[in-house]
Amino acid sequence: MTWALSVPCCYHALSTTRQHLCPAHFGRERAAERSSARVDTSFHRLFASSPPTSSYTEPSSPSDSTSANDACQPPGFSIVEEFYACINRRDFDSVKDLIAEDCVYEDLVFPKPFVGRKAIIEFFQKFTAAVSSDLQFVIDDISREDPFCVGVTWHLEWTGKAFPFSKGCSFYRLTMNHGRQQIIYARDCVEPAVKPGDSVLVVIRAVSALLKKFPQLADRF
Repeated sequence: MTWALSVPCCYHALSTTRQHLCPAHFGRERAAERSSARVDTSFHRLFASSPPTSSYTEPSSPSDSTSANDACQPPGFSIVEEFYACINRRDFDSVKDLIAEDCVYEDLVFPKPFVGRKAIIEFFQKFTAAVSSDLQFVIDDISREDPFCVGVTWHLEWTGKAFPFSKGCSFYRLTMNHGRQQIIYARDCVEPAVKPGDSVLVVIRAVSALLKKFPQLADRF
């Protein structure tokens, strides 16, 4: 999650008023959200078809999801929300509990993915050490329907104001690990600081023509 550095909030735009994602207040705010009849119309919701979930529904497919303990797990989106909240607080001890030991994290700004909990934690520690604590992740929209696959759109804010070139979208896959729901895979796509516009189509067309003429070049990618 690098904003050309890019970065993964203490605040979540589920309604017209942002809600604090601190885990200590999470249950109370989630209850308030379920009882509220207000609908956010301030922006286009990418995942509008995914209704808020009031309780976790145990999936039938994952083999580890059949125990009684699994039925008590929170919905997948709440794990992702807590992940952003912990990054905003620089609470890396709590982040460790949310990430599987063999998690793979792809930030497309970097040439290679970060593999393993230790490498991922070190990446976020370096990032947060390089920026002010005033720079925070804000979730714009989050999918809720699938407990093991979560999509998020987000941006960064500096002391409550939108930070330039900081929009992003992320995908998370979760798994059950010893009775605990954890992130096993993540991918971040971040808004580029340089926006080439239509010139991208020219490049794609040129590369497509080159590959059509020399298909063996695709093996080098």
